[in-house]
Amino acid sequence: MSDDTSNDAGTGAGTGAGSDTDKKIIVFGAGGRVGRAAVAEAAARGHRVTAVVRDPAKYADLEDGVAVTVVRGDVTDAESVALLASGHDAAVNASVRLDVPSAEYFTAAARALVTGLRRAGVGRLLTLGIATTLETEPGVRLMDAPEFPAEWRAFAQGHVAEFELLTAEAGPELDWLMVVPPLDLAQDAPPTGRYRTAIGTVLDGPGRIAHTDLALALLDEIERPRHGRVQLAVSV
Repeated sequence: MSDDTSNDAGTGAGTGAGSDTDKKIIVFGAGGRVGRAAVAEAAARGHRVTAVVRDPAKYADLEDGVAVTVVRGDVTDAESVALLASGHDAAVNASVRLDVPSAEYFTAAARALVTGLRRAGVGRLLTLGIATTLETEPGVRLMDAPEFPAEWRAFAQGHVAEFELLTAEAGPELDWLMVVPPLDLAQDAPPTGRYRTAIGTVLDGPGRIAHTDLALALLDEIERPRHGRVQLAVSV
């Protein structure tokens, strides 16, 4: 398991030090924990954020009247994506549906994002993956272990299908990246202001990260893109 030590540390939360500020960023799934963290970090760095949720009335607290605008949208609908994303510089997909089969949902979202972002002229997409799809050794993923629960494997397969679809269909116009947190993405994990990365493999260490530290990685990759068209594992 090799660390990508060239990107060992993230920027400080909210500092925006040396960052390309005043971008327009659209976040799908903005009402979830990772989505909220990404919205907050983007706003703290001086970016303008469109926070996309299914029911804006439930997420009025996200809108600050200045940097963040909450809108209704459907990440699985290419027309909705294109309409909402027009004029933005980058998109984040932090959405999930547990009431829809994993492969069905994540491929529908990926296909709509590829089509919709292309129509809108948005060239950068960051989407969340899941740690069980990462390799523990060449060609062997966590989800491939014989004792791995079948129901978890089915959910993980949705992200595998999403990755394959993005690889096959995104084309050169869309610079996409699947950002993969460790197994323990815990709300109570203490923020550190730092993170480590690896391409496609599980990182050695505690296997835990705070939502705020994951948001650092997302915003750093929007402000200064360093990886593309791969799974980027992120951990403390």
